[in-house]
Amino acid sequence: MKRCAMEQLVQWKHKTNRKPLLLKGARQTGKTWLMKEFGRQCFKNTAYINFDSNPHMRKIFDEDYDIRRIIRLINIETGEKIVPEDTLIIFDEIQEAPKAISSLKYFYENAPEYAVVAAGSLLGVAIHEGVSFPVGKVESVNIYPMTFREFLMAVGENDLAELITEKDYTTMDVFSDRYVSWLKLYYFIGGMPEAVSDYAQHGDVVSVRNIQKQILELYENDFSKHTPDTELARLRMVWNSIPLQLARENKKFFFGQIKSGARSKDYETAIEWLLDCGLIGKVYRVEKPGIPLKAYVDFSAFKIYLSDVGLLGAMSELDARSILEGNELFTEFKGALTEQYVFQQILAETEYTPYYFLSSSHTEIDFLIQKEGEVIPVEVKAEENVKAKSMKMYYEKYHPSHAVRTSMRGYRDEGWLVNLPLYALKNL
Repeated sequence: MKRCAMEQLVQWKHKTNRKPLLLKGARQTGKTWLMKEFGRQCFKNTAYINFDSNPHMRKIFDEDYDIRRIIRLINIETGEKIVPEDTLIIFDEIQEAPKAISSLKYFYENAPEYAVVAAGSLLGVAIHEGVSFPVGKVESVNIYPMTFREFLMAVGENDLAELITEKDYTTMDVFSDRYVSWLKLYYFIGGMPEAVSDYAQHGDVVSVRNIQKQILELYENDFSKHTPDTELARLRMVWNSIPLQLARENKKFFFGQIKSGARSKDYETAIEWLLDCGLIGKVYRVEKPGIPLKAYVDFSAFKIYLSDVGLLGAMSELDARSILEGNELFTEFKGALTEQYVFQQILAETEYTPYYFLSSSHTEIDFLIQKEGEVIPVEVKAEENVKAKSMKMYYEKYHPSHAVRTSMRGYRDEGWLVNLPLYALKNL
């Protein structure tokens, strides 16, 4: 498989003032594979330590932060001769060794010639629990589920993926049926690497769904393992409410959907835990589409999305036929699935932070992004029916110079409004 994040790792390797690199992301998003593949492609050898399955290696950081001593012990443990620039040192599940996290500072300050990359699925949780983080001494890269482009490459459709990168919309229109077919399949499979790899090898959607269920079970096991009993029930209630929240026409997170009479302060910790693990994402409402968008955020109003569209379908028990062929009962939830897809593509494929807008007159724009000093409204449509009042009302009031509607239709430039195909969101 090809992961576009590999390019960022290669760029990091060649930096002159290189800091240790930290990969952040939810479990099962491919961090371990990416680090090992990076070592295989770009270094002569790799020294790999997993602090979750190798607890005695945590102790080597207890004595002091003498990097030469630490390097020698890693050498003994892995059997790999550690040579600067030739060897990649990997610390996996680093949140299980808090002092290993602190050691990254000393690798940077005292031994910058060593290439050190680390990953932690629950790193955000560990930091919130008091683990000292070497601020300013590490670089970080967020690893998300595989994007639609990466999915296309995994299933052998490299040319279709390349057309997206090249923005060749004329040729893309010719193959729009193929893009739409693969996109609907991606809605079901999602971007979890194990699910994508299994489908690429076997083409079996039943096997894919079983893998998704196993991943969801793994996440719920993490709930039990890493949260106190006082928070566990609330965390599960928040987690299980997300498909229901997204199924509503107004997708603002409504605490009453969790439990009658539920108050935000009772569930804030649970939501933050899920955010720290990378399992969910928050999109805040802005009260005004002004620059900078961050200055107009209403922190009391937000939407919550999952990290992966395939996992949303698995949690909702959506069968493949409903997604691929469609049926009348599925029509309403199709919008939720599409919004979920757009959210995760914006995170993984662009540099923008998404917000949403809801005015006092109930004009709602699914997403707003800040691009080159402008606020760009993004309206999401699940199919080719692109009629909607909200974007027109927004335009008449705020007169944006550019606006985007994304749908199953091909690329169309209508002046102030561009229709961008859902399968080309990289070009947002």
